[in-house]
Amino acid sequence: MSNSADFPGTGSTGSTPGRRSRFRPVRVLTAGVFALAGLIFFTSFDTAKGTDIRTDASLLKLSDLIQERSHKNGQVNESNAALRDQVESLAEADDGSTRAEDEKLTRLEDAAGTRKVKGRAVTVTLNDAPPNATAKLPGYPEPQPDYLVIHQQDLQAVVNALWQGGAEGIKVMDQRLISTSAVRCVGNTLILQGRVYSPPYKIQAVGDPEKLQQALAESEAIQNYMVYVNVYGLGWKVTEDGTVTLPGYSGTVDLHYAKPVE
Repeated sequence: MSNSADFPGTGSTGSTPGRRSRFRPVRVLTAGVFALAGLIFFTSFDTAKGTDIRTDASLLKLSDLIQERSHKNGQVNESNAALRDQVESLAEADDGSTRAEDEKLTRLEDAAGTRKVKGRAVTVTLNDAPPNATAKLPGYPEPQPDYLVIHQQDLQAVVNALWQGGAEGIKVMDQRLISTSAVRCVGNTLILQGRVYSPPYKIQAVGDPEKLQQALAESEAIQNYMVYVNVYGLGWKVTEDGTVTLPGYSGTVDLHYAKPVE
């Protein structure tokens, strides 16, 4: 038999008259898959532009948004503080109030933390342990990641001890604390009054240095923290700063609370 008989439609004597090539859907499907794969590869290449597209873009955008909002909040606080100073200057010029009323207002502002406070100060600095930290003392387990970072309760313990030691005013990082201030940590970052901070964390308090340091030493929560300082190398430093002036709180003092739906 002639080889041409294996290829229908060649017009040879061995072929069947009028026979046509059969439609093969498998071939068309295969070609479509390769075309789609090529389109996906090209789209990925065009999107990546030489970068790692495996990184979660939503996390990057959220991080950028947090930093941007934190920066804006800082600018708003500075603007608010400047306006507050202008208002106070105008009010001091001639507001028609009596001396007794002015003294009462001053006491209220001191209690609220909106006025500057000057005096001898102590600064406490807390920091994460080195990433390669190991147990320095026998009988302790090797550290878990949770052991090597500053936690919310650590910052709260320092702030509470300083208040207990008679602090007249406390500043965490660059912000003055008031009665409604909340020291919160998310992961290894501090969120304070709309601003975001990373370690090392500095807490400065105006008051009697001896009483402040005694209160720190007597705090059970800080004593527990000191175990991690001695074993795993968490950062801890207490310094006397001499005479300093803490800024007044410049943020909003409006209180927001839930209301029943009518």
